[in-house]
Amino acid sequence: MRELKILAIVVTFTLITYYLVEPFAHSQMHKHVEFRNFQYDGKSDIEEVEHKIKVAKANNEPTKELEKKLEEKKKFWSEVDKISKIKGDPVAGEGTYAMCQGCHFDGATNMGGVTPPSLEHAGALYDKKYLIALVKDPAMAMNVDHKYKDDSMHPMGAIMSMVSSDQDIANVVAYLKEKKAGKMDATEAFVEACGRCHADRYMKWTQVGFVPKTKENIKTGQDIEALKFKQKVAEEQNALADYLGKLPPDLSIIVRARSEHFLKTFVEDPQTQLPGTAMPRVGLTKESYEKVNEFLEDSGDAKRHERAELGPIVLVYLLIFALFAYLWKREVWRDLH
Repeated sequence: MRELKILAIVVTFTLITYYLVEPFAHSQMHKHVEFRNFQYDGKSDIEEVEHKIKVAKANNEPTKELEKKLEEKKKFWSEVDKISKIKGDPVAGEGTYAMCQGCHFDGATNMGGVTPPSLEHAGALYDKKYLIALVKDPAMAMNVDHKYKDDSMHPMGAIMSMVSSDQDIANVVAYLKEKKAGKMDATEAFVEACGRCHADRYMKWTQVGFVPKTKENIKTGQDIEALKFKQKVAEEQNALADYLGKLPPDLSIIVRARSEHFLKTFVEDPQTQLPGTAMPRVGLTKESYEKVNEFLEDSGDAKRHERAELGPIVLVYLLIFALFAYLWKREVWRDLH
């Protein structure tokens, strides 16, 4: 029984360390970021500017520009909320959507540093309020307006003049939600939401598509098609790096490198975890995020399903082994106690 008591003490202190000490240490090392369940109402944007104003005042720095930005944010998200309550007409929205197809289609080319995404699943992939905000002001919706504060225009900025009335915005978003909301698998969700900027070498994904299967020339040993593809990838990555300031990271093992909470809050609003980043807010719904996360888990933890199936078998084996070990111990030490 002595060994069981020792085991119980070790297990107890281990659990106390894991569930109390470790989370406390983590909270001291990393700031807490509130998760808003993929609700896009501008609260995090407004709180971000309010915090900057507070810090500026504490350091006796001017706050006029920040206060102006705060009013802009409040007004913008108030207008987004107002538009979200307008009943959109999908039929009228189809005509407006025709203007979007000039840039948004499968196989689109890089425009100003980034390739426009396909919108085939936009209605299912993105939140309604986010889509409204995106049409109204892309930089503000993506929370990267700091990147364009010198009056340079966001690559999608022209949409603000083409679709400017509240009703037109409501119509085109209604069209997307009704006609561009088909079912998508995890791969499609990742490709459309993340794949234009992020590679995933474990899944053989690059910013311009999956790595194709090609064959070397038997006589020369050269694979011309593979070299052409690598050049295409390199050109796309160079354009991305010039536009964003650096090449976005490969996401092959991001689910193992970061916690679930970090990933959710980062995708929900990158600025909350990495202030000043050029990564835009993506605007995913809870359901579409889960699909993207499924793809990333397949990449970073490909054996998780096999491990989950094998786990119960291993535990049963260990329990049986522990029982036999205990009975053997009692038999060996029976005459010594």
